[in-house]
Amino acid sequence: MFRSMGIAASGIAAQRQRMEVIAQNIANADVTRGTDGQPYKRREIVLETATAQTALFASGNLAPQSMGSNAARGVFGSPALDVPLSEDGPRPIAVPVLPTQRGISGPTGGEYGVRVSGIAEDQGEGRLVYEPGHPDANAEGYVRYPDVDTTQELVKLLDAKRIYEANAAVFTAAKSMLRAALDI
Repeated sequence: MFRSMGIAASGIAAQRQRMEVIAQNIANADVTRGTDGQPYKRREIVLETATAQTALFASGNLAPQSMGSNAARGVFGSPALDVPLSEDGPRPIAVPVLPTQRGISGPTGGEYGVRVSGIAEDQGEGRLVYEPGHPDANAEGYVRYPDVDTTQELVKLLDAKRIYEANAAVFTAAKSMLRAALDI
């Protein structure tokens, strides 16, 4: 019962972080110059199965990673909103770790939900728009905008919201079953 609640809690935490990253992508869809002088890079959450060794959703795992490489890209933050995630950022959530059953690995004996393993930055060039009067225009008058499709980001946001709600329903059901068991 506690494992079900822990797995659901890990899913809730992961989807909350995913929604935050999607919201940052949408907010920065038109940022042509960040602190590094480049257009904003779209970010994606990288999830992995949590095991007994990685069963904590830890904030130390949130350094942005390049898609397809392990090179760190600096501290997670938004060029448009140059403030770090502080009070509303990720917090450790302990997932109950029960011993594996006779060394079996799988849903019944070694996996403990999901965890955020990192944040990947899209390495795409982004779209070029002809705006000769824009301060960031190149010599030909083109401005490079981030490779963020707001429609796709909104679809991802709805997906994350539904998964969040499903995990919350599982958590609530497990909690009510635990209460019912205590009443017996």
